[in-house]
Amino acid sequence: MGNIAAFLLALAIVGLVVEMLRRKKLREKYAVLWLVVGVATLVLAAFPRLLNVVAEFVGVQLPSNLLFAMSILMLLGVCLHLSWEISVVEDETRTLAEEVAILRVQVEALSAPASSDSPLQSDPRATTPDTAGSHAVKPDSQQKGSD
Repeated sequence: MGNIAAFLLALAIVGLVVEMLRRKKLREKYAVLWLVVGVATLVLAAFPRLLNVVAEFVGVQLPSNLLFAMSILMLLGVCLHLSWEISVVEDETRTLAEEVAILRVQVEALSAPASSDSPLQSDPRATTPDTAGSHAVKPDSQQKGSD
């Protein structure tokens, strides 16, 4: 009875992952992991003695200990991968925030002369990046991907 429940649970996991892929709710690179887990659970549910054979081969006394050890290693791998993904996204976010700040300063420098009534500010030369102030940065001088 336990094998049937495990088999149905694994089948439900595989079906859910496939459905989430179909609806574009889960990216392919993450779906592979869950499909591997689902298929491994299906195999272990279909052949319950396989875990005993692998546990004896590896030298683990209880097959459930092997299952827990493999699960912990898999979860550590997932945590490491997600930490790497977060680091990449943080770097991209920081770069985008810096670019937005530079563009905001440039827009403010260009719009300031139009809103002021000063004759000095109405001079067209005042809006060039060289004379707009120390905050203006030329677009050519930006370095992308120099992390």
